[in-house]
Amino acid sequence: MIPHNDQDDLYRLLAAVAMQDRKAFRTLYDATSAQLFGFALRVLHREELAEEAVRDAFVAIWHAAPGYQMHLTPPLTWMVTIVRNKAQHIRRRTHADAGDGSLDIEAADGLADPSSRPTDPAHLSRDARALARCMEMLATRQRQAIGMAYLHDLSHDEVAERLDLPVGTVKTWIRRGLVRLRDCLAQREAP
Repeated sequence: MIPHNDQDDLYRLLAAVAMQDRKAFRTLYDATSAQLFGFALRVLHREELAEEAVRDAFVAIWHAAPGYQMHLTPPLTWMVTIVRNKAQHIRRRTHADAGDGSLDIEAADGLADPSSRPTDPAHLSRDARALARCMEMLATRQRQAIGMAYLHDLSHDEVAERLDLPVGTVKTWIRRGLVRLRDCLAQREAP
């Protein structure tokens, strides 16, 4: 198993997966599946649904690897985005099946609390830990707005409605929050 934070190895593995290398795919799965499962569990709150999201994500990763552009996003970030999309699809499906339109507004606060993660913090990637630390800098409501928009895949209008705020305020909070996160992450990457 490769270290979770070794981006160079993940780049090489994804390049091999793009060439349909099954052994590289298995190594990639072994190296990242626990982290991706933890993320999916945080979004879906049910192990069986998180397992489904990760399974679907790895199928998508296998097929999408030839189109992965390493200059646009780090490998783990790209993979987390795929898991998030699969998890959101499952969440919409299960909520529609249950007729449940509820949303845990406080769930976004967990992004700033490493102890709330379902996986051991030692297994979190360096990027995930850095993001969690940067999220701590944001005000609670701003963190909620970003979480609702990006983890729950809600539109700005939907976030505004759920937080009972004007949509312009929500857009401003999200835009400024993302700028703060970008700057914070850039400072952490600087030597």
